[in-house]
Amino acid sequence: MGSVLECLPQGSRVAVLRLRSLGDCVLTTPALDILKRSRPDLRLSVVVEPRFRALFEDNPDVDDILAPSIGVLRGWRPRVCIDLHGGTRASWMSALSGAEHRAGFGHFRHRWAYNAHIPRAQEILGVERTVHTAEHLASAMFWLGAAQCEIPRAKLCVAGGRHAGSSVTAVIHPVAATPEKTWRADGFLAVAARLQELGMEPVFIGAQPSDLAPFTRFRTLAGAPLSEIKSLLAGSAFFVGNDSGPAHMAAAFGLPVVVIFGNSNPAIWSPWRTQSEVVTAPGGIGAVTISQVLEALTRLRVHA
Repeated sequence: MGSVLECLPQGSRVAVLRLRSLGDCVLTTPALDILKRSRPDLRLSVVVEPRFRALFEDNPDVDDILAPSIGVLRGWRPRVCIDLHGGTRASWMSALSGAEHRAGFGHFRHRWAYNAHIPRAQEILGVERTVHTAEHLASAMFWLGAAQCEIPRAKLCVAGGRHAGSSVTAVIHPVAATPEKTWRADGFLAVAARLQELGMEPVFIGAQPSDLAPFTRFRTLAGAPLSEIKSLLAGSAFFVGNDSGPAHMAAAFGLPVVVIFGNSNPAIWSPWRTQSEVVTAPGGIGAVTISQVLEALTRLRVHA
């Protein structure tokens, strides 16, 4: 018997469940690219929460963006349902999707929901090292039947394509979901001052209810919709921030990226396929010094 992709008639509908979060959504796009290049005839949808919808808008690999509803998914009538999320809600959606082929990773807790169990990424890729999230997600497409290839950069799209801004903007993301992933405010202020010295305009960004009050001597953008953040990054020249979703957005646009890591594993979550510097310290993010980050910025700026 052939692979799942080999068995699909022309024009079949394939739904990819990727309900959230920001970084995971961005790092799903290389897998979508591989799937669509392997079978351009397929009609591909992404099932995602509305707050992350903008990450897939204008992407030529995505034909439809669906709300995470069993009724909506069943009404779309997928032939294949690929669960890349793995949570309880996504598992039930997959099980009740009506799809002939329901694929999910074998290590997912609710593996009963699938009739196609995807092996470990290491097994698919033929490696035993820790794999990056982009590799993990792309490996599913190889197992389903796409030809193995170099996994591309993540893909975010804006109307008119990526463009150089009228000023040389450097985006700084100084907030994160937890204190263990949040670097010190005075450090980011020192970074902004250095970027100004290098002729760039720092712009601090943060989702609501992030507190950007310490950074108001510079331009700030708090609670902006993701479509606006996409446009900002598409016209920017540089990014510095904590390990979080906006860093992956910046990498998707090919920006040089400096990312400060706390308790996450850079082998799994580092910027994917862009010039980057990852800054860590044995004592966690609180032990990362200002000089470490400024030196990383200088190295990256010289080679960018």
